[in-house]
Amino acid sequence: MNKQNLLYVLCICFFSYACSKQKSAVLEKEEIAGGGNQTANTEGITLTANAAVDTYQLINNIFGGTGDVIEAPDCSHIAFGKHITQVYDQDLKRTVFAFKIHVTPDNDKCEDSDRQRNEIKTYDRSPENLKASKDEKVLYKWKFKLDAGFKPSSDFTHIHQLKPIDGDNTLPIITLTPRYKAGGDILQVIHTGDTDATSQKYIATVPLSDFRGQWVEVTERATFSFDGKYEIQITRISDNKVLLKQAFTNIEMWRKNTTSCRPKWGIYRRTLQPDMLRDETLWFNDFNITEY
Repeated sequence: MNKQNLLYVLCICFFSYACSKQKSAVLEKEEIAGGGNQTANTEGITLTANAAVDTYQLINNIFGGTGDVIEAPDCSHIAFGKHITQVYDQDLKRTVFAFKIHVTPDNDKCEDSDRQRNEIKTYDRSPENLKASKDEKVLYKWKFKLDAGFKPSSDFTHIHQLKPIDGDNTLPIITLTPRYKAGGDILQVIHTGDTDATSQKYIATVPLSDFRGQWVEVTERATFSFDGKYEIQITRISDNKVLLKQAFTNIEMWRKNTTSCRPKWGIYRRTLQPDMLRDETLWFNDFNITEY
């Protein structure tokens, strides 16, 4: 074998060895992330604002599957137009989602009631990896900003929910709720279990003043079972300060006869105290759902 052929063979051998090592490293990384017996989905699905695409089309393309996952009061306030838009944010220097709600005439999914909502969700026709099955572990990450003058009432103003799609009781299992309180408004994490599915427990409370006018990033980890787990961390983006960090075990994260659970984001509030409320804008971005 001449020198030229020998060099060619050596190059082929080295290239094959390098590819094999790279593939082995990738597989090892995936096995570690997936518990050693499955390929892990390390990125999940992310809904990020993109001004080049119509807002509602973008949301439904990512979360909707074959249907509409937007619960906005557009039909009760036609003159205003869409209640979810995309705007440029000066703090993040990028496009984000703006959710708007008006004290009047916005309502709850075009039905007159004592509450109103402007939310997005996943639902029964969403892709399977966007819904939680029993005993499944899901990571949720997302960013939001309350206006500097945001006003919650002493009633509920939910901005995030984890809840069953179906089953004996579809009340939210977890809600993130700003609430008016004399002496200082608060942000509550509320849990409603299965054993007493009408009894709410306030499992975490922090001052709302830390959130007003500030972008924060939320990280949640949920194990959806009757003896489940729930973790939440909220970090302020401007200074990386952790505003809330809590973890719970043996917490009821499932309901009887439920087939799947899903997240919701937006504004859902009761209007029995309209003098305590005002027209609001709540900004969101980078909704990520990752099964792990």
